[in-house]
Amino acid sequence: MSYAVKEIFLTLQGEGRQAGRRAVFLRMSGCNLWTGREQDRASAECQFCDTDFVGMDGDNGGRYRDAELLAGKVADLWSDGLSGDEGRRFVVITGGEPLLQVDSALIDALHARGFEIAVETNGTIAAPAGIDWICVSPKAGTEIVQRSGNELKLVWPQPGNDYRAMEAWDFPNFLVSPMDGPDLAGSTAAAIDFVLAHPRWRLSAQTHKLIGVR
Repeated sequence: MSYAVKEIFLTLQGEGRQAGRRAVFLRMSGCNLWTGREQDRASAECQFCDTDFVGMDGDNGGRYRDAELLAGKVADLWSDGLSGDEGRRFVVITGGEPLLQVDSALIDALHARGFEIAVETNGTIAAPAGIDWICVSPKAGTEIVQRSGNELKLVWPQPGNDYRAMEAWDFPNFLVSPMDGPDLAGSTAAAIDFVLAHPRWRLSAQTHKLIGVR
């Protein structure tokens, strides 16, 4: 199959338990909870997304005809600027909703090039086998079918999400991330209060925005 890609770039992972790690970000186009068009936001299942995942016009974006070509571009970006050891290769596949496109061919092609593969998903689509790190960020009002993984990241405050039910899901890490937007300060305070009241959860700030990287 071919893959619609918004952008691919080298950066540092900014969120979750992998924060601070060198990573290639592979952002897939499209999402099943919002078209990405502002005129559709009010009727979308997810109304607070702050990411541009529409089209294929970002850095290294485009239509990749097969998994080998896409994995090769990811490998090229990882190697950029390195001399010597290239160990601990890490790619974060995100979106939009990456699991609309991630398949066994892409997983195998990235593994063949030595990558540890992480995905950031809304959890409404079951993850294929072989992904090394699964981060699920549930959205209120949607049916979450991916109830296991490596970290569950709850954007907060988000009325309608049953965090107590989520604690029964199969994740070793439960994270709370302040909702970005006009009242980020209020969201951050609410997330801190949540963690202080629920010690099973940990705060996950968007450090990439704080330090000024993509």
